[in-house]
Amino acid sequence: MSVDDGTATEQRHAESGDTESAGTPKLHAENLTKQFGRIVAVEDVSLEIQPSEVFALVGDNGAGKSTLMNMLSGVHEPTKGQIYKDGQPVNFDNPSDARATGIETVYQDLALMDDLDIATNIFIGQFPRNGFGPFRIIDWDETYERAEEIMMDQLGRDVDIRTEVEFLSGGQRQLVAIGRALAFDPDVIILDEPTSALSVDATRLVQDTIDTLADQGITIVIVSHNIESVLKHADRIGVLFQGQLVDIKQPAETDLEELNELMTTGTLASGRLDD
Repeated sequence: MSVDDGTATEQRHAESGDTESAGTPKLHAENLTKQFGRIVAVEDVSLEIQPSEVFALVGDNGAGKSTLMNMLSGVHEPTKGQIYKDGQPVNFDNPSDARATGIETVYQDLALMDDLDIATNIFIGQFPRNGFGPFRIIDWDETYERAEEIMMDQLGRDVDIRTEVEFLSGGQRQLVAIGRALAFDPDVIILDEPTSALSVDATRLVQDTIDTLADQGITIVIVSHNIESVLKHADRIGVLFQGQLVDIKQPAETDLEELNELMTTGTLASGRLDD
């Protein structure tokens, strides 16, 4: 099911002077289908996500949000359909392939090590190193310097990067996970339920960070069940129902009641949306 995507966030492109790139989607999913045995988890989904856009995917449990996210991030290979990045067809065998094209994913579990500090969590498995061949060792000075640049310059958060993660709030932990994604210099970040189980203050912290990254030109894809949050912060909202994309809405043109109706029934009062 293909839905007319409309226009993305023209204001960000106008402010940055980036009018040309607005014509080429940062991500384009064309007729994506994913089948597991006899189960069709995602069926014939087409959508375009523009540069610097905050695009939200919402839906009830089992709607296909995670499956679609996993195809975009390289976890699942589509059964049918094609993904395009910056107008070029791409095929991912694994998340490393997606990472190589500039797509990073921050999953809901965050996968942080509580007994390690912020800088180590950001660069674990990819530390800057000195030396040659088998004699290369971790460059801790550069590790802490780059971690501080990510947290302060890109995320705008003045934190002690030597603080162990176990002492951080939920919102701060989410920022560390985002910082780890930024270490790979992505231009697309997919966030899986970024405000799940967070306090009001922590949710606001994460939402402000998402806005900051989008202003820096990074395309953000949010997979979320927090409808109130995406209404405030997303540029467009794609609604999935039983594996199909039933509509794409701009927040100014919809509301909580309408989105809930689409999520739970795939219909509006006038009847099911046409293919």
